[in-house]
Amino acid sequence: MAVDPRRTRPLWATATAVLALAALSACGSPGGADPVGAPATSSAAAPTAVAPTDAAPPPAKGKLRGYGTVRQLSETADLVVRGEVEPAGFRVDEVLRAANGASVNAGTRITLASLPGGVPDMAHMSTLEPGQVAVLYLAKDPAAPTFRTLSGDFGVFDLTGSGDDAVAASRSQAMAVSGLVTEDPAASGHGFRTTLGQLRAVAAQVE
Repeated sequence: MAVDPRRTRPLWATATAVLALAALSACGSPGGADPVGAPATSSAAAPTAVAPTDAAPPPAKGKLRGYGTVRQLSETADLVVRGEVEPAGFRVDEVLRAANGASVNAGTRITLASLPGGVPDMAHMSTLEPGQVAVLYLAKDPAAPTFRTLSGDFGVFDLTGSGDDAVAASRSQAMAVSGLVTEDPAASGHGFRTTLGQLRAVAAQVE
């Protein structure tokens, strides 16, 4: 039987429209996932920053304390004395200050001990030689009847002359205070000079 093409054309058009509508419903339904707009997800956790595990290096052992003023030396010292270095020790001619149970009188000879071994700064220390006249700022050894200069050369002032006007000069240029009662940053590292009278006055002010 012959089919009139004019009658079949509307049927094909209708079928095509129905299929197109079905495809749009499947892609745009509310429950369907949007392949373009949906954010990408991953089951793997994002990497987190790891804090460094290296511990800070321990502080250097055996470093000497620095002192900025004569007052600081006087406050810290167990004994402040003027005298002369002898082969058998240090002859005390004057006690400027005694504290913390340090009992020494003029005319006494005391034994001086060196700094503990292993102190890096010892390489820069001077040596007290017989015949040298000095004012020493000393720390008493709690386990032995000996004394040690505060932080090596910090506690040594060489004397020249006599009386209150005698010049007191720090033994070291680098390891020296920079003032009597107040630090002077401009003078740091250049040694320090004062008089015996001023050392006596500062020691007398410390309780």
